[in-house]
Amino acid sequence: MSWKIARDSLKEIDLVNEESLFFLGNGYIGVRGNFEESYGRAVPTVRGTYLNAFHDVIDIPYGEKLFAFPETQQKMLNVIDTQTIHIYLGDEKEHFSIQEGEVKEYTRKLHMDEGKAERNIRWKSPLGKEIDVCFERMVSFVHRELFYIKVSVTPVNFNDVITIVSIMDGDVENFVDASDPRVGGGHAKLLHVQEADTIEESGFLRSRAESSGLEMACLSFHKGLDDKLVDISKEADDQRIIFTYQTQGRQEQPVEFSKWNIYVDDLRHSGELKQKAQRIRGQLETIDDFQLAKAQRKYLETFWERSDVEVDGDDDLQEGIRFNLYHLLQSAGRDKYSNITAKGLSGEGYEGHYFWDTEIYMVPVFLMTAPDLAKQLLIYRHSILDKARERAVEMGHRRGALFPWRTINGKECSSYFPAGTAQYHISADIAYSYIQYFLATRDESFLLDYGAEVLLETARLWVDMGHFRKDGTFAIDNVTGPDEYTCVVNNNYYTNSMAKYNLEWAYKIYQMIKEIDGNYFEILSERLNLWDKEVESFKRAAEAMYLPYDEELGIHAQDDTFLQKAVWDFENTPKEHYPLLLHYHPLTLYRYQVCKQADTVLSHFLLEDYADEETIHNSYNYYERVTTHDSSLSTCVFSMMASKLGDLEKGYQYFQGTTRLDLDNTHNNTKDGLHMANMGGTWMAIVYGFAGLRVKENGLHLDPKLPKQWNSYSFHIHYKGSPVKVKVTDEKVSLTLVEGEQVSLWVNGEEIQVKRNEQATLSY
Repeated sequence: MSWKIARDSLKEIDLVNEESLFFLGNGYIGVRGNFEESYGRAVPTVRGTYLNAFHDVIDIPYGEKLFAFPETQQKMLNVIDTQTIHIYLGDEKEHFSIQEGEVKEYTRKLHMDEGKAERNIRWKSPLGKEIDVCFERMVSFVHRELFYIKVSVTPVNFNDVITIVSIMDGDVENFVDASDPRVGGGHAKLLHVQEADTIEESGFLRSRAESSGLEMACLSFHKGLDDKLVDISKEADDQRIIFTYQTQGRQEQPVEFSKWNIYVDDLRHSGELKQKAQRIRGQLETIDDFQLAKAQRKYLETFWERSDVEVDGDDDLQEGIRFNLYHLLQSAGRDKYSNITAKGLSGEGYEGHYFWDTEIYMVPVFLMTAPDLAKQLLIYRHSILDKARERAVEMGHRRGALFPWRTINGKECSSYFPAGTAQYHISADIAYSYIQYFLATRDESFLLDYGAEVLLETARLWVDMGHFRKDGTFAIDNVTGPDEYTCVVNNNYYTNSMAKYNLEWAYKIYQMIKEIDGNYFEILSERLNLWDKEVESFKRAAEAMYLPYDEELGIHAQDDTFLQKAVWDFENTPKEHYPLLLHYHPLTLYRYQVCKQADTVLSHFLLEDYADEETIHNSYNYYERVTTHDSSLSTCVFSMMASKLGDLEKGYQYFQGTTRLDLDNTHNNTKDGLHMANMGGTWMAIVYGFAGLRVKENGLHLDPKLPKQWNSYSFHIHYKGSPVKVKVTDEKVSLTLVEGEQVSLWVNGEEIQVKRNEQATLSY
């Protein structure tokens, strides 16, 4: 059953949460798990369909606006709704709805091996007519523009007319909640229908975003009901297109049909959108339901062969792990226009913005399981490099690239600079991800085409914004680290250590390019106006980087003043006051030692070679006491570090808090969308935590451990083009090369050669 998520509740709170849990996507389209027939007016809902990166631009209101504050931000739009299908029985037109009649049986399932959601209901109308209804829906991984619904209606105890009303609705709005900063407020109605047309028994709507001018369109048509069409009509000022079908229902004989919805937008589809949609329809006309389902299963079979994590010993965790991996796959952008939003394509939380979450928590998953997807996510960052250069200048820097804290199109969206723009570490996070990609793939062409430029321009930023102090150390002032409860400080350890790594690798890459391709080196140097003297400054700054350390405690201080503050009064803070950000003014939080999430501890995970084992252990123990984990990005980091330090039991406790965060709605905001970074963190807690994976310059390292709660676990990693399956039991670790001739890995400090058709097994 771990391949299926099943639910049978019709409670209001469960329905709205399951809209996120049962969302379907393919990296381009995301459709929330709404009921086709809706719930009825009294039940709350966030009804949504989204196209990755499709957005409008809205003004940011300020009471006091200062220089370089962003004037506008982007907002992912809820687009044309094609989910709606109504079913009516008999001449009385009794409406099938959970708010009317009687629901005698009900279940819904998410099939993660088949790539579809299914909902089955036995319903009795107020007049006594019973029907079995099955809804199946799919967002195709193979046909990027397709959202598909299949419906089966079977009369149980009657023969009478059945009326099907299928709707395309362009009168859509975004969900807003002014009381929750994680959702956003205002600016609900931003997409407006420009064209409504009916073409060869299909409907077409084209809409335009109010300010950005971006356009998207949808074409819908049906299969299986063509000979039963009664009417296609337009109403509500051409905002909706309504298809009406009628057929004679017969007892125990199913009425089946499918609705095919083609989404296009002018970011990705050049030319006239109507013609593009019609061409795609022509391609889909030759495909039947069976072929569509088969192609979807084949795609997922390939994905799971390279990505699955198997746990022997805990069925609930197994279910959660696959659930998280599946939704990451559904949300990952696959073109230069898109990335992974904080909520994926499952909802509107954080307004569809891309954060550092992608590089630190999600790219590692794809890097080790589906490198081509990781590559696409990094290409997106390169595509906004010019805007990052512009932002650096706007922020007072002479050169370099400052990537936006939150964005869709490359421009900064953060209006609260202490916890947003001041998080300069995002530029180092992106650089770190490029370095990890290179180390895992050794893809020199990618390095030349994309990586070198990003690394060199981000390194320039650190040299420009930092400075050498009188004692010869290199300092970075007035930044915010990952911990958003401590803002605008000098020498945040995480930021300084990540900047150091960025600078070191920019210097290495510069030298490497000279050897790889001398001609390209000259072209790049000329284009960037970057020469040896400047690159030598990268090396000097890296070598002199100040990493704050407290001798008495034996820990790296989070920043210059963190340890001088009073510790937050955790004992007398009511449980209902968490997360603190919703109950205390930021300045109150800034005055205390209290961490929203892993900060210094995160640096010790990413850059463990910058500190000795004792310091890492001391830091872990110290910061654990002052961290609330109000961010979903936190517990997975503490899990990984506990595992590294030998406390497998504590690592497992933290891990349990990550795996089913959304399935069990432990943060009470699953309705706004899924926590994508936490989902990536779940996978990392197993592979980087229990199995001790690290990608280093001299190779890929494993240090596996087995939690006592499990009998064994296995996972897949992709290294230098070779997929390897790793299985850990209570005594041994076995490595199996799935493809390729030979690959070298380090296990417990020993270099192991894994050859094709052989299994390398060793004790640990």
